[in-house]
Amino acid sequence: MKQVVQNYKSGELALLDVPVPGCKPGGVLVRSAYSLISTGTELMKVSEAGMSMLGKARSRPDQVAKVVQSVATNGVGATYRKVMGKLDSWTPLGYSLCGVVEQVGAGIDDVAVGDLVACAGNEHALHAELNWVPRNLYTPVPDGLEPRHAAFGTVGSIALQGVRRGEPQLGEVALVIGLGLIGQLVVQLLTASGVRVVGVDPDPVRCELAVRLGAVTCGDPASAAVTSSVAELTGGHGVDQVYLAAGGSSNEPVELAVRLSRDRGRVVDIGKCRLDLPWNAYYMKELDVRFSRSYGPGRYDPEYELEGRDYPIGYVRWTERRNLACFLDLAARGRVDVEPLVSRIADFDDAVETYRSLKDGELKAVAVLFRYPEQKAGPGAGDGAGQQTGEDAAAAAPELTVPAVRRGGGSTAPARPAGAPVRLAFIGAGNYATSMLLPHLARRDGVELARVVTTTALSAANAQRKFGFRDATTDLDAVLGDPSVDAVFVVTRHSSHAELTRRALLAGKTVFVEKPLALTEDELAGVLAAVEESGNDRLQVGFNRRFAPLVQEAGKQFGPRTGPANLRYLVNAGRLEQGSWYLRQDSEGSRFAGEGGHFIDTASRLLGADPVSVYAFAAPNEDLQVVLRYPGGSTATISYVTSGPAGFPKETLDLVADGRALRLDDFVRASVYGRKRWVSSRLPKARDKGQRAELDAFLAAVRTGGPMPIPLESLVATTAATLAVRVSLAGGAPVTLAGAR
Repeated sequence: MKQVVQNYKSGELALLDVPVPGCKPGGVLVRSAYSLISTGTELMKVSEAGMSMLGKARSRPDQVAKVVQSVATNGVGATYRKVMGKLDSWTPLGYSLCGVVEQVGAGIDDVAVGDLVACAGNEHALHAELNWVPRNLYTPVPDGLEPRHAAFGTVGSIALQGVRRGEPQLGEVALVIGLGLIGQLVVQLLTASGVRVVGVDPDPVRCELAVRLGAVTCGDPASAAVTSSVAELTGGHGVDQVYLAAGGSSNEPVELAVRLSRDRGRVVDIGKCRLDLPWNAYYMKELDVRFSRSYGPGRYDPEYELEGRDYPIGYVRWTERRNLACFLDLAARGRVDVEPLVSRIADFDDAVETYRSLKDGELKAVAVLFRYPEQKAGPGAGDGAGQQTGEDAAAAAPELTVPAVRRGGGSTAPARPAGAPVRLAFIGAGNYATSMLLPHLARRDGVELARVVTTTALSAANAQRKFGFRDATTDLDAVLGDPSVDAVFVVTRHSSHAELTRRALLAGKTVFVEKPLALTEDELAGVLAAVEESGNDRLQVGFNRRFAPLVQEAGKQFGPRTGPANLRYLVNAGRLEQGSWYLRQDSEGSRFAGEGGHFIDTASRLLGADPVSVYAFAAPNEDLQVVLRYPGGSTATISYVTSGPAGFPKETLDLVADGRALRLDDFVRASVYGRKRWVSSRLPKARDKGQRAELDAFLAAVRTGGPMPIPLESLVATTAATLAVRVSLAGGAPVTLAGAR
């Protein structure tokens, strides 16, 4: 299928061929009929992409702050790869469309194949021939409403939410500053609410259009006619509400707002304009300044948007989806007329030229629609490819059984023919895969990146373009059934790891799965059942820290030990941003369940054994202490803290035994103290946490057919110990790992 994309680094626009998105549970696959260009938001993004790197940084200081923090935590090299990977990628455009349901995912019962729906979301209602849209971001189109008019649904919802924030009342007077697409819709919605409207815009054509659509009068912001009209309509008191629907860097809109507002009036910011509020003027009138956040309640809430959890109508009357349905109803009943706003309907094949004309100013437009080729809907409703549920609630238990590893075959495999490349497939191509794994594999001798499969079309296309995959798809079964693929990398979200690993093992593939291997005991048992059923135990979990050069060298310098050891591991994890998928504990497991295996595995590597018991307790500030007991009396304490300072190293480790001490400082420096002191040289450029060496070991095992780099028993023990943390927290007591070696 085709999709409009832009490279944010170079500014290049393209109409790209990308794989068709999969139809996941909780949503529908929609074939686009019309999609709307937001001549404000989208053109601002297009313009930013054409800026220099310095210009981009100046336009997004919030992102610059994140980069600085990442450098402090992950080092310059890893941060550079991550940032450049994001910049030099195709990004989607669009967020408002109307189309026909082509496939229905599991759990959806309010629409059927062939239904016309309006869709919202800058990740789901894209300028693309097909989109997967979750439940709360689509709504059926009322009978009689033209599809091209329904494509205004998202932008209409933005205007509607702004008007709701202004709380208009019958007989009031409102000032709308900026008569672009949003401003024109705000004018109509206010008029439909019984409010008299004065519009402001420097473009006389837009002013004439707003008057035609219901405004009492409109004019240039510097025009005395606007001031006199406001005085006449309000008896000299000033307007009750001001709606800032303008963009740009000028401060004139907020200065005009205070000048024409009444005492204790309301100012609602809908657009993205400069807000340098004249303090004294706003203070003296005690103006109520409000912000309108996009389409309404639910926006930016992943539980609402992605997981389909609605807000009870008794508590939240107008959500994103209800706003979308309301605007469509107003349009269907003729209370809002969007047809006069349509400046051009362009064929989708002409998308790149249309954007260029808008950006260069050749096309003066309020609203532009893309019209898609007519195609029949697909076959009947489908179930989609389901994801595994997250961490199950577990009752407190004093003992957790480490599942026994029963192989149907051996731990070796036939060696690859001499000179034959190792053919790899990736399931998932997110930030970690594209910044930490694929750069070490692309264009490597003896390795062929054969196939990449993702649930979103554009991420697969990006990975194919940047790393040279032979094929990009959203069809998982086709990849697992491909006999030419030697090994599969599972680099998806945590909740899907166990199921995808199980399926890949049953398909006879050698598997590399990023941590965690499993989020529940049942998931772990399912993976081992697949090993037993297939006889395929060719599995590696991405515990890369044990392969880090400093860990390897420090372990050699420390040497063998005879007595028990004490290990202390401080992980300064830091706080996550609101909205991070790591916070979705009900579906993705706890944060420690997701990454705690890294630290347990590193401790086990240095202690030369697997843990036999786990005791965990949490502080009121959510900091976590995990005490692991090992055979022979050795112990490891992992302090997993989120309350530490941002500038402090992320990981520090101390190991003491037999009168010697080993210290690891954030994978930048290591030292060993004994009769002689050894200190590593400081790494010159970046922290090396072992990803390259880990991949070297994995590829060697695939190529030669030799044993996997980490014994399966150890992978299982580390996973079981990570799961035992949750059990110990629930029961408030140590958990014995029954069956542990």
